[in-house]
Amino acid sequence: MRTLTLVLQCVFVIAFAVTPFAQSIKPMMKAIVIHEYGGPEVLKYEDVPRPEPKDDQILVRVIASGVNPVDEAGRSEKSAKFFGITLPFIPGYDIAGIVEKTGRKITKFKTGDSVYAYLSLTDGGGYAEYAVATEVEAAPKPKSISFVEAAGVPVVALTAWQALIDTAKLSAGQTVLIHGGSGGVGTFAIQIAKARGAKVIATASTANQDLLKQLGADVAIDYTKAKFEDVAKNVDVLLDSVGKDTLARSYGVVKKGGFIVTLVARIDQAELDNHGIRGASLGVEPDSNELTEIGKLIAEKKIKVIISQTLPLADAVKAQKQIATGHTRGKIVLKVADEPK
Repeated sequence: MRTLTLVLQCVFVIAFAVTPFAQSIKPMMKAIVIHEYGGPEVLKYEDVPRPEPKDDQILVRVIASGVNPVDEAGRSEKSAKFFGITLPFIPGYDIAGIVEKTGRKITKFKTGDSVYAYLSLTDGGGYAEYAVATEVEAAPKPKSISFVEAAGVPVVALTAWQALIDTAKLSAGQTVLIHGGSGGVGTFAIQIAKARGAKVIATASTANQDLLKQLGADVAIDYTKAKFEDVAKNVDVLLDSVGKDTLARSYGVVKKGGFIVTLVARIDQAELDNHGIRGASLGVEPDSNELTEIGKLIAEKKIKVIISQTLPLADAVKAQKQIATGHTRGKIVLKVADEPK
């Protein structure tokens, strides 16, 4: 009788294992989730189903995720609508990790590859133990840097690249003025411009003057002690990540025929016309080829990554509060898992 009971129990377990209910159980992961609009306190650390890659996606086991000002978009109803974000939403656009699984259309990557990526602004998903990315969004992680450092690269480095190289067409011998040189975009912009052969003038507060010099700035301006327009005149290219009064005062320092790129405001066409210059408001896009080129500059030690703070994933609220101050030196990175041995 006992033998029969054991047999029946085994049959029941096997039958349960192949039922649709059992098959529908998804692996879970830890993630930061936004369920409602509001301040950083709406970021919740919880268990959610692990994503499954589509045919054109890779599943990445995230080791680290970079924190950017744009990450707050999911918390703002206005920004969420602009980017097409729907709640609940996992924020985060910078990731570095290891490919766990590949979709059947993936040709550039295989399981076990180390990658870094700039995820779609609509989809996000970086503040999590696993995230999905397309081949357009991901590139091989530079071997010379850690995963934490790599997570601080994609969004800001691509922003600097697309602003200076793609949009303003910065070339060797030209002079560029970079506002906010100690910030995430600024630290990369200085180094990309120097690698391009340009002369760099950069602004930052007193505490970050040393960093500007370390990054290669030819002229460092302390905006708390001097007006940039008294120092920088007739520049070929200007990169603005500050906006407001700083942008308004910037049109006059660009030489006729020069170019101004702003990351945080709408360009004033009347001001451009008045000064005989060109300009654009930039929206950055994922680009694996450019991310690969940036990776080469990192490998050649022409670009170093500035990480000011590393926090655990569960401390995403603290990270976003710091980013909101507008005075972060380099990048903040969320450490999701231990670095592979």
